[in-house]
Amino acid sequence: MALRAAAVTFYGGIAVVPIALLAIWVTGRVAGADRVRRLTGHTIAALPSEIGAPHALAALIDAGLRLTPVFALASLLPATFYGEGLRRAFVSLREPEIKDTAVGWKGRLLWLPALAAAPALLLAMFLALPVTSSLWVRGGWHAILGVVLSFLACWLLLTPVVIWVYRYVAPGRPAWLPAIVIGSFTAANLSGFLHGFVLFCSLPLDLGAPFGGFDQIGGVVAVGLWLYLLHVILLAGYAATRYWSEHGSLVNLRWNSRTKR
Repeated sequence: MALRAAAVTFYGGIAVVPIALLAIWVTGRVAGADRVRRLTGHTIAALPSEIGAPHALAALIDAGLRLTPVFALASLLPATFYGEGLRRAFVSLREPEIKDTAVGWKGRLLWLPALAAAPALLLAMFLALPVTSSLWVRGGWHAILGVVLSFLACWLLLTPVVIWVYRYVAPGRPAWLPAIVIGSFTAANLSGFLHGFVLFCSLPLDLGAPFGGFDQIGGVVAVGLWLYLLHVILLAGYAATRYWSEHGSLVNLRWNSRTKR
């Protein structure tokens, strides 16, 4: 599991910035660049600045809004690498005798619907950001309420994506019930870990200390570490989904036979 999560993190490292740029670019085209800047301004101001998170997010949003159609098309190819990485990891978690041809292309194509839905999900998140950010800035119980609302919003937005990944990007098409139940539970854990990353950004850490003072390298390594933890959770959820889908009916039959006896 750890080795496969590291492999997906490699693909995610290639795809995370292009995915974000494409989602921000399309969102800016739909909602307007000024509106996106206004909706995200409160969050950028509310983020902890100890390790430069506000500057990085502001630069990413600005780059996505200034993206040209040519560069957006160029970003599409690396953005689909994430689907390939997920598909390869999911296939390797199945039984060794099960073969899957054209793994990479299947993963890329099946990831496209989730990629197409990213702008709508991002816009929904942007609409919720001013409320949660304003509560966080007020402090006290308002800050706790802001964290809870932010967690719920992130959970609701991630749930359909995780269900799609387990149901269609992964091979074998697991049953709907385990995909929905475990997918939703996994999305809740991912939301919690994403908020943990925000907490991590608030710590007064010298990320460049282990790398000779190169803060940029330390920042990249820190982001990679959190991506790795997120993928461990994602793959563990898929393993549970597959096990429930393949053995759940057998367990139910055994339970029913025992109760009849």
